[in-house]
Amino acid sequence: MAFRARRIPASHQGKDGSESSRRLVNAARNRFEGSAAQDFFKRLGAVDFVSSIILFGASLLLSALPFVILLSSIANHRIDTDLSRHIGLNHEGADIVSQLFRASPAHSAAALVTALVVATVGTMSVAGSLQAIYEQVFGQPHRGWRDILRFLTWVGVLFGVLVAESVISGPVRSAGGPVAQGLVTYAGTAAFFWWTMRFLLAGRVPGRRLVHAALLTALLWIGLELFSAVYFSASIISDSRLYGSIGVVFSLLT
Repeated sequence: MAFRARRIPASHQGKDGSESSRRLVNAARNRFEGSAAQDFFKRLGAVDFVSSIILFGASLLLSALPFVILLSSIANHRIDTDLSRHIGLNHEGADIVSQLFRASPAHSAAALVTALVVATVGTMSVAGSLQAIYEQVFGQPHRGWRDILRFLTWVGVLFGVLVAESVISGPVRSAGGPVAQGLVTYAGTAAFFWWTMRFLLAGRVPGRRLVHAALLTALLWIGLELFSAVYFSASIISDSRLYGSIGVVFSLLT
């Protein structure tokens, strides 16, 4: 006995497909609501992410980087070595960057004092901007410049961390290779960012609530270093050949 297949009208097929798509959309929406991903994007919106990151980056560039260079100059330390290592430059790129810095910088007391004052105030404003971002992310009222001593302390700890990282990076890499160096960098970066959030928020947010943010920040920091290692060596070499030293400066500004 032969059976004839039942033919489903096209209108029913379209209806079934529409209902299936609607169910998938609703399921995806229900899974997204209340999830960590929704919380993440909600917090990005709260801080006006694009504008905040541009302003913060500009403040960091105009104050913290000159401060690092200035302190390295006073200590007769080769800042270009640390800068090249942080960016992940290859040998040719590092040689180009080293040509931007004088091997024996001339020191003028008046110029150094002025530069230190300006750079310190600027770097403290970076700490204030960072505090404002964390306050928006975690829904805390803004404390502002009444935390000026807290900002100054944060700046001191920041440069202490940079110095310590510079000192131990070479021995760790020599002893355990790049993997060990990466793990130490990740652990140290996560610890520093956890302390930064805890300190700049004046303990108003429980430490356990900051752990995920610190771990994610450190992971993105490592990702930025990996991206820099791939991108900036070629960029600096190319810009140096095309535009000379000013091209290298523009690459570093990026």
